[in-house]
Amino acid sequence: MHPPYVTAPSLTGLSGLSHGFFGRRGGVSAGDYDSLNSGEGSADLPRNIAENRARISGTVGARWLLSCYQVHSPDVVRVTSPWDERPKADAMVTDRPGFGLCVLSADCTPVLFADPDAGVIGAAHAGWKGALAGVLLRTVEAMEALGAQRSRIRAAIGPTIQQASYEVGPEFREAFLAAHASSADLFIPGQGDRLHFDLPGFCARQLAGAGLAYVDNLGHDTCAQEEIYFSNRRRNLRGEADYGRNASVIVIPE
Repeated sequence: MHPPYVTAPSLTGLSGLSHGFFGRRGGVSAGDYDSLNSGEGSADLPRNIAENRARISGTVGARWLLSCYQVHSPDVVRVTSPWDERPKADAMVTDRPGFGLCVLSADCTPVLFADPDAGVIGAAHAGWKGALAGVLLRTVEAMEALGAQRSRIRAAIGPTIQQASYEVGPEFREAFLAAHASSADLFIPGQGDRLHFDLPGFCARQLAGAGLAYVDNLGHDTCAQEEIYFSNRRRNLRGEADYGRNASVIVIPE
């Protein structure tokens, strides 16, 4: 069974590449994890997670579906072989076939990368901490070390929390402005001292500034689109015990 997924124009139709942004539909999990939870760090039943990940692998044509132990860092792993223990990092790159680079998210911003001419792909998990620390540029640099050229790299920003749903405090804005003064326009007023931050807009601006060939932003809101995506912020607002993870995957099929 192939679960539903969406694709990005920048990565669609490229020879030798497959990708997909998966939400919560098409899996076997129940309750808070209904139904395509792919998060190995969640408290879902391991057999359900394994089956959901197997369905994702089969859909995109990956022999191995690899995810990191994501810690909101700028750290990038070069994938050369499958692993049993997840490395602590928030991005992966590879030039080898069969490895499905799988970013897990539930509001943070997933970004998939490809230089089809060099045969190099990447995937990054950019929460606000990782984005601020430079995980996206570090991913581009790691791809360049494998022979990619940023003028050819295409990037796609997948389902993430959008500005209307992302309420933050003034201290959050101050942290961003201290590092990126030009990001002031990415904050709009909310109620009281609250603000709404455009995280995918910040990521898109960083990618464009890095000189990438093309940057897509799907514009899907994980928090607002409850029937399609898992959301940690929605879980927190409701006081639910746990939450599932959405999967964003890119692979060079064998």
